[in-house]
Amino acid sequence: MSSQPTIIGAVEIGTSKITVLVGEYTGRELAIIGRGECASRGVIKGGVVDNKAASECTHAALEMAEREAGEAIDVVFLAQSGGHLEGFYNEGTVSVRAADNVIDAGDIQAVCDQAKAKQLPDGRMVVHHIRRPYRVDGRLVPSSPDGLVGQRLEVGYWTVHGQEERLADGINVIRGFNLKVRELVLASLAAGHMVTTPEERQHGVLVLDIGAGTTDYVLYRDGAPHTTGVLPLGGTHLTNDLSLGLRLTEVQAEKLKLRFGRANLVTKDKNQKVWLDGNFAIGDRQFPQQTIEQITSVRAWELLEVVKRKLGNAFAPEGCAAGVVLTGGTAKLAGIAETASKVFGVTAHLGEAPTWVRENLRDPGYHTALGLLYYGISAHAEKSAPARRGGGFVTGLRRLFASN
Repeated sequence: MSSQPTIIGAVEIGTSKITVLVGEYTGRELAIIGRGECASRGVIKGGVVDNKAASECTHAALEMAEREAGEAIDVVFLAQSGGHLEGFYNEGTVSVRAADNVIDAGDIQAVCDQAKAKQLPDGRMVVHHIRRPYRVDGRLVPSSPDGLVGQRLEVGYWTVHGQEERLADGINVIRGFNLKVRELVLASLAAGHMVTTPEERQHGVLVLDIGAGTTDYVLYRDGAPHTTGVLPLGGTHLTNDLSLGLRLTEVQAEKLKLRFGRANLVTKDKNQKVWLDGNFAIGDRQFPQQTIEQITSVRAWELLEVVKRKLGNAFAPEGCAAGVVLTGGTAKLAGIAETASKVFGVTAHLGEAPTWVRENLRDPGYHTALGLLYYGISAHAEKSAPARRGGGFVTGLRRLFASN
């Protein structure tokens, strides 16, 4: 195994900010050695709408991260979000070919190919084929069925696809920095693997990654992603409602939301006031705290209800024993876990990064970028080994990731 480390970049081009993390893998462990951030420009609801503006701020974040790391990034894993992403489920079924009914690699390949064979509309491209557990004669198999005995082998894939042009926009931003995008990773999968345990995913858990412009969700069952989706709703919608309702600028409304907004109504006194700035300077004003809470709680409840409706029959409280885990910048809104628990009828809590993550990266706003470093490379390992460094890199990191 080569002693030379591999330098991985994780890039999240979000609606409110660009986040870049740099990881160094030495063959035994992954260390986060650099971070870069920049306020977003040219990005709306998770999609690039102004290539020049988005490139400038993304490249600034990349430069900052490389400077802190003291290393040049080798390859990038890029988070994917936005309302253009959609998903569908398709199954494959094959009869086991061997006379003794022992399943082999050919049977497994055949059933997987069949399940992934559904054609996409023109202009669409696959982002992820997410495999659900195999079934042998109707019995769930948590790992590979190779060598098991059975007559019928089944598997299903949840396929996430997006508009080719929209996907290319983000890739082109990274290419403009003379970097290669190794893998596109669904933001919900990255965040989901960072804030849940294998046990929670086995028992059933719903992860909501609520950002500024989008809400990404992933529902896990039987240890694997079952359903994913993206809504063009997020924290900026709460800000916009405050701006309109209280006749404030968006900057002022964002300030009130962060300081006094809640996802539930707790203030009983209609006359209780809060200051916009609190410095009593010219232009500082008072607002009823109850009104602020009413505006933000109604929108937060509505957002969670939309997620529940989108999930439809895929979600059932009895199939989600580990409850709801909330992450993303807007998950810091006070009271949102209590509201989510009421909407979905299960327990809910704010997700936390694993204990090995250092303090300055434990904020929910970093969970997606952290997950990119782990989920992205782990998923890629199932497809091929990286050309530059050999198989030890991916194999070792996959073992490290599985232990989280």
